[in-house]
Amino acid sequence: MGFSCGIVGLPNVGKSTIYRALTSADVTIEPYAFSTITPNTGIAQVPDERLDSIALIVNPERIVNTTLNFVDVAGLVEGAASGEGMGNQFLSHIRKVNAIAHVVRCFEDSNVPHISKELNPIQDIEIVELELILKDLETIGKRIEKTKKVSKAGDKEAMEEITLFEMVRDVLDEGTPVRNIEFDEEEQTLIDELFFLSAKPQLFVANIGESNIGDNDYELLNQVSKAAAERKSPIISLCSKLEAELSELESEEKAVFARELGILNSGLENLVAIGYEMLNLITFFTTRSNEVKAWTVKEGTTASAAAGKIHTDIEKGFIKADVIKYEDLMEFESESAVREKGLVMTAGRDYPVEDGDIIHFKFR
Repeated sequence: MGFSCGIVGLPNVGKSTIYRALTSADVTIEPYAFSTITPNTGIAQVPDERLDSIALIVNPERIVNTTLNFVDVAGLVEGAASGEGMGNQFLSHIRKVNAIAHVVRCFEDSNVPHISKELNPIQDIEIVELELILKDLETIGKRIEKTKKVSKAGDKEAMEEITLFEMVRDVLDEGTPVRNIEFDEEEQTLIDELFFLSAKPQLFVANIGESNIGDNDYELLNQVSKAAAERKSPIISLCSKLEAELSELESEEKAVFARELGILNSGLENLVAIGYEMLNLITFFTTRSNEVKAWTVKEGTTASAAAGKIHTDIEKGFIKADVIKYEDLMEFESESAVREKGLVMTAGRDYPVEDGDIIHFKFR
């Protein structure tokens, strides 16, 4: 599936509306809980001005953005970790994603009921966080039991693992997510195997009403901003209803409408960009006579592995890679001029690809 970000939150907070706007997917949106049962998975383009700048120089027939997968997970409710509202099934969907976009309702709408009588963003955040932690406690409890059986045979490694797992359990018992625990490299490898829900990087999405766009003093938004800061998590605010309407317009019409509404930056574009950053992803580019294309890889990916993103045959037959830095292409305005300046770098298999690299792979 590639890199993915799960859109989570309570029922009726606007998750599916945001998902539809991001991915242009046709999904069911109803004003009652659990209208989404099976998770919807869609693809959102990652905006990148560098792609357009390269295209102006190369003049290709087509431009291809890189993408990020988004998963619309059904709304969680209090008691989800113990199976309420099909909670176990919904929580399992979160386990499969790489990061979490936690949508918090900050809009008033009498036609869309909230699970509580009044909007209370902090309470909503705490309900979702607690359910993730409770599920992680269940996961770590089972692992401790399993490891203790092995340790009875005097397995020293198993005994060390129990010490680590019990520490994690104690931290979770205090209501602290796994992402707040610092592990060494060996410990992290072991922890990653358990796919803890509260270990996933998260960002908060404050879903505001149309009347609150541009209102920096909006109390509910400020509450979510404070909660995000306490958790050292990024936050964006957007109006899902308007973003969904904007997503259906052509680019020029969209820009005019956004200016009229006072929307300076697309909340959806910010969401995609932050999701990309949270996952430690970088972009490299390839240029052909007819195409300029952006590709997603994890930071630290080698040139040969990056070649494999394009095609496994290129990775297998990898000889070398010619690398042009984006800044050099912008300064000299053609790939041939960059070559004349001696600024094209020849890279081997183990070269760590850097964000913005323009790469021509040579292969057998």
